[in-house]
Formats: sequence, C-alpha cells, structure tokens
Amino acid sequence: MKLLLIEDDIKILSFVKKGLEEEGFLVDTAQDGSSGFYLASEFPYDALVVDWMLPGIQGDQLCMRLRAKKITTPVLMLTAKNTLEEKVHGLNCGADDYLCKPFEFAELVARLNALLRRTSYHFDETITLDTLKITVPKRHVSRSNRLINLTSKEFDMLMLLLLNKGSVLTHTQLQEKIWGISESTSSNVINVFIHHLRQKIDTEGEKKLIKTVRGSGYKIDDT
Repeated sequence: MKLLLIEDDIKILSFVKKGLEEEGFLVDTAQDGSSGFYLASEFPYDALVVDWMLPGIQGDQLCMRLRAKKITTPVLMLTAKNTLEEKVHGLNCGADDYLCKPFEFAELVARLNALLRRTSYHFDETITLDTLKITVPKRHVSRSNRLINLTSKEFDMLMLLLLNKGSVLTHTQLQEKIWGISESTSSNVINVFIHHLRQKIDTEGEKKLIKTVRGSGYKIDDT
C-alpha cells in the first residue's frame, strides 16, 4: 500500500513516516499543502494522511480541491481541532476520517487499516437501481449516465444501503459498518453524510431513492 503523508512538523513527519514504513507501507511525504496537492493530483495513492494546519494550502482546502478534481483517494485528517463543528467541517470538505492530535501511533495505523479495508471492495459486478449504476470494482457511480463523484465514505454508505436494499439501517448499524465499532460518531455526522449522498444521488427530476424512516433510520429502494 502506498501512502502520501502531508505534515509540516518535521519531527512528526519523520516519526510517522518511519513507523508506517516499518508497518510495510510505502510512504511519500510533503511538508506543505501546495506540494501535497500536486503529488495527490498527479500520482496514485491508496490513502492520504493530511495535517489540517499546513502552509500554502490548509488540509481542509486541500481535500476540497482534490474532491473538485474528482480524486476520491481516502483521506485521514490529522487535526488539533476537536469540536463537533470542526469535525463535521472536515468531513464535509472531503476527509473520510480524522484523528485528533496528540495521537498514539497504534491508533493511526489502526484507523488507516480500517479505512483501507472499507474502501477495498471485491465485487465483480455492476449494481443498478432505477437509473443509478455502480461499477463496483472501479468504484464508478453514475445516474442517467451522469458521473457522480463520491468520497470513499459516501461510496461505502451507498454500497451498504444497496446491499440492504429495502431494509432500514439504523444509526447504530451505519456507525458500526462505516466508522467501526470503536469510533464514537454522532447522529449529526451520519445525517450530514446522508444529506450529501442525497444531494448527489437524488437530483431534481430523478426518482428519490434514499428514504428516511422516522425514528428508525434510512433505506434505499425504487418504490
């Protein structure tokens, strides 16, 4: 697995790079947002580890620019910001997970491995629902032949809904399957992801596929 680590603190950069390489990862590095954005845009990576507070381009803006270019590489954001509003902002900008500083290296590795597992599907098939089409191995999503750009967590959530088509998934089930049982994620964050997924999937003129079941959770169907 090849990672890009974007961190301006040279001590943290050196420590994390060395540790990740000892875990078997191939690691490229950048010490500012502009260099990191260039590398992430031009070269393929399995995941990005991005510090929020970067010179040049800050981490949240870097994520937004990557997503605008339809680059869906999973992003783990490193941040000293730990309020709900700040976490939601980071996720809204395109990060797939976050880890607050200071952090334990073992947790960083665990979160990276979990993120990589969640984004590694092994289906050899295409899934369709109404005009929605997902080519799973390529993580290609379209509706009425319109390409839809999803973050890795949004793709995971869409896949989970589709694999349970017609069944209601609760907040607890979404939390466990998408974020992992050890991660404490509020209902507000899950609601934000569903809202963004709806904006991308259920556009005007299309049948609404993602439905809220009040007091229970969410489901997807074409009825």
